[in-house]
Amino acid sequence: MATLLPMEQAGENARAPVEIEVPAGTAWPLVLAFGFTLMFAGLLTSASVTVLGVVLAAAGCVGWFHEVFPREHEETVPVTFEVQRITTERRVVERVPVAPDLVRAWLPLETYPISAGIKGGLAGGVAMTVLACTYGLFEAGSIWYPINLLAATVYAESLKLGPAQLNSFHSDSFAIAVLLHGIGSIFVGLLYGAMLPMFARRPVVLGGLIAPVLWSGLLYSIMELLNPLLASRINWIWFMGSQIAFGIVAGIVVLRQARVSTRENLPFVVRAGIEAPGTIPPRAGREKRS
Repeated sequence: MATLLPMEQAGENARAPVEIEVPAGTAWPLVLAFGFTLMFAGLLTSASVTVLGVVLAAAGCVGWFHEVFPREHEETVPVTFEVQRITTERRVVERVPVAPDLVRAWLPLETYPISAGIKGGLAGGVAMTVLACTYGLFEAGSIWYPINLLAATVYAESLKLGPAQLNSFHSDSFAIAVLLHGIGSIFVGLLYGAMLPMFARRPVVLGGLIAPVLWSGLLYSIMELLNPLLASRINWIWFMGSQIAFGIVAGIVVLRQARVSTRENLPFVVRAGIEAPGTIPPRAGREKRS
């Protein structure tokens, strides 16, 4: 394979190569990657998808190996030498100004307190509960129907309830459902409080619409493992609607809370020497001595 000489030597050496050989383009790596994707996708769908993935992966491996063995497939590319000259009309060097209050850029500079995430999570949990109970009234004529289904996630006794018993009140299932829903709402609310300052534009749309849709898609793939009873009776349209209601209400409540400065910008952290060296402005005494 020919080698490309440095630019300085190419201008002096008349015998410098004008063409180089590079590996030829091939689509076999894409076939191999697609085959592996289908192999693992078949674990969640059907065995036929896995078989197709194995066939494509094997074909991709064989085709890719043939690009190298027994002889490398290469193509010739012409070489064009260009000398680039960088010029400027500026007479002075511009320097980036350093903020007087901050010795280091921390992003985000402000965030929401923990209490904001808790309030948003609890408010979103209430909105989600209202929609879930409304669905229970339309579907089974009882607000206890979705509550008993939720309790079946960790409570084995709820799995033994018949169709008629799912519509009645059970104190143990009710307590477990409230505990699960409360803990989950608080944790998701805290996550929203940490994520929303990172979204400069329309944070409620990103945190209240896009995130619930992605979360619903994840639960759709693992619901059979988490809660078989809920997976057999769930209405995904109502479920996604309740998730979106949670996200919008929680996002609005969090955005209405006052922001606080991040811990990294507190004075004691600056004095601890965590700031980046070279960005601290010189003291007056140093300027006089220099």
